[in-house]
Amino acid sequence: MANFCNHTTFVSKIEPKSVCDALKDEHWTTAMHEELNQFVRNDVWSLVPKTTQMNVIGKKWVFRNKSDDSGIITRNKARLVAKGYNQAEGIDYDEIFAPVARLEAVRLLLAFSCMSGFKLF
Repeated sequence: MANFCNHTTFVSKIEPKSVCDALKDEHWTTAMHEELNQFVRNDVWSLVPKTTQMNVIGKKWVFRNKSDDSGIITRNKARLVAKGYNQAEGIDYDEIFAPVARLEAVRLLLAFSCMSGFKLF
């Protein structure tokens, strides 16, 4: 019950269907600001002037409620995603990058390197 009381005042229970709905709720606005601040903090984008040869790729906000093991909503998560189906390899992008490593993969790498005597940098 204490866990429920700690999180109910800081999250929204309803997942908005549009950006207009999300902007009306301060909890979702905070989640959107957190996502944009992560872009700035991780230095993953830069603003460039648009030319006629550029293909502009759209974006979309995705809103999800994150819950714990007992089903209690603990966090509002907002993601700004690119509509990648408009891209063509070699024209719009040259490489693919996955910015997140799963904890299981890191543990597996560390265990394998310890067993094999590798040095990791």
